[in-house]
Amino acid sequence: MNEEKKLSPGKNILLCVLAAALLCFLLFPLYWALITSLKSEQEIFLNPPTFYPHTVNTKSYAAQVETGDFNMFRSFANSFQISLGAAVIAVLLAVPASYGIAKYRFKGRKTILLSFLVTQMLPVSVLLTPMFIMFKNAHVYNTWLSAVLADATIGIPFSVLILKNYFASIPKDLEEAAYLDGCNRFSAFMRILIPIAKPGVMVCAIFSFLYAWGDLAYGMTFILDQEKRPITAGIFNFMGQYGTKWSYLTAFAVVTVIPVALIFIFMQKYIVSGMTSGAVKG
Repeated sequence: MNEEKKLSPGKNILLCVLAAALLCFLLFPLYWALITSLKSEQEIFLNPPTFYPHTVNTKSYAAQVETGDFNMFRSFANSFQISLGAAVIAVLLAVPASYGIAKYRFKGRKTILLSFLVTQMLPVSVLLTPMFIMFKNAHVYNTWLSAVLADATIGIPFSVLILKNYFASIPKDLEEAAYLDGCNRFSAFMRILIPIAKPGVMVCAIFSFLYAWGDLAYGMTFILDQEKRPITAGIFNFMGQYGTKWSYLTAFAVVTVIPVALIFIFMQKYIVSGMTSGAVKG
């Protein structure tokens, strides 16, 4: 067995410095949004710019909890319901679909996989019109359900492609052993295969949730009432109503990023294992 190659102290320090520099470069936009939200409007437009707020302005955050068109708690609740619904639908449909594609050989299997890849490459603007017509005819336009179904179409293809590799990598002997123990196909699928593929299911649910959380086009197009719109639509409308008041806008953006950051912090083990473990077999 080959031993792990150890880095020299000098090379290790150099790599740490480069990693720290890259981290600062990637986090700088978030830092700039944070300090901008704490500045006054006059200080934001100073030239040269200031890299920290000389006078801390918290009015931009206080305005988010006031009653009005852009109440933070209501927008958060809307985004959470839409994102959670999209994630649940994506997982419920993607898990059996990916299992069937991975374990069965049937005519048109490669065409189905290709169609999932093609749908991920289509721009949102191409899908808005047919979706609008369908939701209008189904009488779900201007409801959360329309945004939930639209956002689910983003997460389903990704989830199928990820989970297909998971189920394909599971040895067939495990299923056969479950059949010998008295399980039928459905119970073996629920008791044996899904627990093994749990990291992949988790990462699909997480990414489907994040796709829906960051969506703007579907939330703006399919929901007309401001009270029902997600938090991203609130940020967009902030620009028009308040004439691009940057301290308010960046404060709203900072609050929007918090759930995403928490998900990556507490779910990173599932994300890493889910993106790598299922890549052992195509």
